[in-house]
Amino acid sequence: MSATPAARRTVLKGAALAGAAGLGVAACSTESKLGHAKTPTPTAPVDLGAADAVPVGGARLYREQRLVVSCPAKGEYLAFSAQCTHAGCALDKVEGNEGNCPCHGSRFDVTTGEALKGPATVPLPKVPVVVRDGKLIAGP
Repeated sequence: MSATPAARRTVLKGAALAGAAGLGVAACSTESKLGHAKTPTPTAPVDLGAADAVPVGGARLYREQRLVVSCPAKGEYLAFSAQCTHAGCALDKVEGNEGNCPCHGSRFDVTTGEALKGPATVPLPKVPVVVRDGKLIAGP
């Protein structure tokens, strides 16, 4: 008779652990194609400051605004969300033309947004960017 309560406890503990494991798997789900990035792009215009802060042929990470801007040629700018499409973490650095996600190691081409190394497989969302009075303005 004493074996029944112990067996019941074991089954209940196993069910609880299975449920917790399921939550962990769901937390890394890429089903949305944008990870946990609820708003990966600006919903209003964002002033990024002087356009010449982005070097020609290079890129600059605007970590606080979660944007990355590249300048393929003088006067040309491309902007992308700097929020990883795997789990929504912000890119932490740009080396050459590659942006790095510190959470799971994804890497992105910051000139195209393309995912170069997984676990992310979806490119960074493109963000409109214009130059007004010498300043970069990103967003709608």
